[in-house]
This record gives sequence, structure tokens and C-alpha cells, in this order.
Amino acid sequence: MTLLVIAASLLVGVSLGVLGGGGSILTVPLLVHLAGQDAKEAIATSLFVVGVTSAAALVPHARARRVRWRAGLLFGAFSMGGAYGGGRLAEYVPGAALLVAFGVVMLATAGAMLRRPRRRTQPGPPHRDPSLARVAGSGVAVGAVTGLVGSGGGFLVVPALAVLGGLPTAVAVGTSLLVIAMNSFAGLAGHLSGAHIDWGLALTVTGAAVVGSVAGARLAGRIPQETVRKAFGWFVAVMGVFVLGRQVGGEAWRHPVAWGALGGAAVVACATVAMRRRGRAELVTKR
Repeated sequence: MTLLVIAASLLVGVSLGVLGGGGSILTVPLLVHLAGQDAKEAIATSLFVVGVTSAAALVPHARARRVRWRAGLLFGAFSMGGAYGGGRLAEYVPGAALLVAFGVVMLATAGAMLRRPRRRTQPGPPHRDPSLARVAGSGVAVGAVTGLVGSGGGFLVVPALAVLGGLPTAVAVGTSLLVIAMNSFAGLAGHLSGAHIDWGLALTVTGAAVVGSVAGARLAGRIPQETVRKAFGWFVAVMGVFVLGRQVGGEAWRHPVAWGALGGAAVVACATVAMRRRGRAELVTKR
């Protein structure tokens, strides 16, 4: 079992390094179904793992000049407030309900990864700097999702940076790692009041994930990202169905908070798909 956990942790790191996201999408199911943790403990631990791993993966991207520090720090500053609030709110939501919301976000993420971008024949309008209110609203929303369910950070941050900051895909991926690290540590701070962390397991998973992230970051500019993205998207879809399937018929569905969490996750799912479609369309137009 330990070897399986380590192997899965390496995949978490590679995902973060190559795609700038996907770490928490894999970490939470890994900790719940392979390491035997409960939902809240797994989400809190995943935030630590993803935060440290993202910071490690950031280094090679920064050396390759694929990080826009000003855009990342500004977006991340607003995201941290939402992440901390989401982490504190998670204390009052049943663990099974959090897994339901997590499963919905997984399916939304998979759908966004597998969707083909629409190609525009007419040139789009020139890029303008977004208003501070728009950056703040997007940052707080992304952070809240990350803090609450421990997921959705990377695959919301990358298109947000592409749309709001006008960053090329490779630069948005590198910059997203800075934002993800900031969000993860803020969300972890919110969770620490109500969740226990097995630090031995957390450090083991983190160590393996860091190794994978460094390798993934070095591969980021050498392999076709669309191929990796589609393969990973199908994998996330299967995992999302599995996570939701485990909750069907459970006690969580009898709790009103579960339906609230599911509704909130559905809204986030729609926002994820819409933002990714807009980001990809704008990037295609710029080409």
C-alpha cells in the first residue's frame, strides 16, 4: 500500500509540473481511498501537499521565465482570503457532503479539459487590463473553492490568468503555481482549527509529489500538453464517477448542507467550463 501511495503521489507532482493543476484532484482520492483518511483530514492534508509541491514546481518555471510575479501575487492575494474562509466553512459541512461537491468539481474539471476550443475566424478585441474589482471577485471565488473542497484551484487559476491577465498558456501555467501555493497554505490555515493531519503521511506524500513536480516542470515545454491534458481529463472523469458513486445512498444526502454544497459545486462547475472556454478561445484568437 505504501508503494502505491508513493507512486500516486509522483503522479500528483507530475500533473502540477506539466499542467499547473490537477494535484488536489488526485491527492484527495489518494488519501481517502488508498491511505484510509476521512474526507476532512484528506482535504486538509492535500492542501499542505499541493502547497509545498506547487512551490517546488514553481522554481524551474521561474528559471525558464514562465512566471509573471505581479499578476500572480495580485490574484493570489485576493484568493487567499477566499481560501481561508472556505477552509473555516468546511468545519461545518459534513465530510460526505464535501466529497459529493468534490466529485462534481472533478467531473467539471474533466469536461473542461476534454472540451475542444472554438476557433474564431475574426480577430478579437485587443486585450485590456481587467478592473481591480473583477480580479478581486475572481480571486476570492477561486480561493473559496480551493479552501472548501481542496480542489479546483489549478484548473480555475490557469484560465483566469489567461482571460484576466492575457497570459500565454505556458506563462499562465507557471504563474498559476504561485497562486496555488498561496491558496493552499491559506486554506490549510482555515482547516487547522477543525481537522487533524498525520504529518508523517503528509511529508511522505509531499516528498514524492515534489520529485514528480520537478520532473513534470522540466517536461512542460517538451511534450504536447493537449495530449497529456486529454489523457488526464479522462482519468479525472473516471475518478469523479468513482468518488460520487461511493457517496450514492449515503447519509450525507439526508443532510440539507449536502444539497447546499452540491448546488455550490454545480455553480463552480459551470463557471469552470465557461472560463476555460473563454480562455481557450482568446488564446486561439491571439495566435
